[in-house]
Amino acid sequence: MKNRLSVEEIKVILRAADEIIGQGGRTLLAKILKGSREKKVLQLELDKCPVYGYFKSESIDSITDKIDWMIDFDFLTIQYSGKLPMIVYTERGWHIESDQYADELLREWKEWIKQGRLDPDMTYLKDRNREMILLMLEKVKESGNPSFIPYLKCWENIEYKKVKEAIRTTIKALENQEPMDEQVVLERTEAYNEAIKGSAPQDLRLKCWECGNRFTFTVDEQKLFKKKGYKLPKTCKRCRNKREVGTGPLS
Repeated sequence: MKNRLSVEEIKVILRAADEIIGQGGRTLLAKILKGSREKKVLQLELDKCPVYGYFKSESIDSITDKIDWMIDFDFLTIQYSGKLPMIVYTERGWHIESDQYADELLREWKEWIKQGRLDPDMTYLKDRNREMILLMLEKVKESGNPSFIPYLKCWENIEYKKVKEAIRTTIKALENQEPMDEQVVLERTEAYNEAIKGSAPQDLRLKCWECGNRFTFTVDEQKLFKKKGYKLPKTCKRCRNKREVGTGPLS
C-alpha cells in the first residue's frame, strides 16, 4: 500500500486493535474493521467495538493492506504466541491509543452527567493500564468540570493506593478550580503530533556480531521479519550462510 492513511484511519485501526491485543492477529483485526458476522467475531463480542464495520465497503485484502501499513510505519507490530502471530502495539501506537481511549472514557462520563447518573459502578476502571488511567485523570483535571467529582469519589473507593492518590489530587484540583498547566498540555500535544506521523520504513545499517562488518537490513527484509515476529538480525547474510553450511562459528 503506497498511500498514507489519514489520522482518522490510524486511530480507527488502533481502536479496533485494542479489542484483541495479544489475542488475535491481522486477519481477525481485518474482520472487525470489515464488520464480519463470522461466528468467532460474534462469540468474542467484537461486534460491540465502537469502530466495528468502519471499513465495511472495502475488501478484506484492502483492509489487511492498511493493517500492514500500520505495521510498516511502526504503529503496530507482531509477536508470536507459540506459532500464532498476535497483533500488539508499538510504543508509538500505544501512545496514540491511550490518548483516544482516555477521551472515550471521558465522553462516557459526560453522557452520564446528561443522564443524571450519580452513583455508577466504577469497577470497570480497576486494573486498567496505569498509564492510560493517569492520563485520563489529567484530562479530567484539565476539564475543570466539578460535575466529575461524584464519579471520582465512587472510583476512589475501589482503587489501589497509587491510583487513589491521583484521584484525590484530581478531586482537590476540581474543588479548588486550579488552573490548567498549559505547558504540560502543550508538551503532550507535541508528543502526540509527533507520534501520529508514524515512522516511514527505511533501510537500516546494522553491525554483524560475528565478523564486525556493517550490513544493510532492507525495508523488505524488515517487513518479513516483523510479520514473522523476529527481532533485528545480529549477523550479516554471509555469516548466517556460513553457519547454515557448518563452516562458521556456532551460536
